[in-house]
Amino acid sequence: MYAVVGCRSCGTYWLLSDPDAQESATCPKCATRHPTKRLKRFYETDDRAAAAQARAKLLADERGDADAFERAGTVTELERAVEEFDGAVDDREYLERAGLDADAVAAAGEADSDASRSRDEVVRDALREGHRTEAAVVEYATDHGVPADAARDLLDRLTRRGEATESRGEYRLL
Repeated sequence: MYAVVGCRSCGTYWLLSDPDAQESATCPKCATRHPTKRLKRFYETDDRAAAAQARAKLLADERGDADAFERAGTVTELERAVEEFDGAVDDREYLERAGLDADAVAAAGEADSDASRSRDEVVRDALREGHRTEAAVVEYATDHGVPADAARDLLDRLTRRGEATESRGEYRLL
């Protein structure tokens, strides 16, 4: 059994499943705990969808939207209409209708691999690729979107944490 109940504190309506089996219920909005026997039951049914529809009607009536609610139909009817709707547009079609080349957009997304790498990963990659001096690491990092000061700071952090070593001005990952 399902019941549409209302909170005495904040006025929120919610569905309560099997209200007779519970001693108390908590309002989902204000978290006030209520004895279920004292909650006002606005609607009771064995069908969850019918209880949800009754709650929606209560909310529409409370907001003065009863006419719009009646025109909208039931939740089941709306779900069926969405399933039957064949006007959905996929990404490719959307881009092409907007005057963009979908293949070029996809290629740009794939080519922008630096955007998916963190600053730390860029500095580590510089060291892995053989850039040993601070200047070389900073140049590599700035070419890949990392500010010079951030690259120097990350290089310093790597050495302080023991993840890289510096000897005679040359850095290596450990």
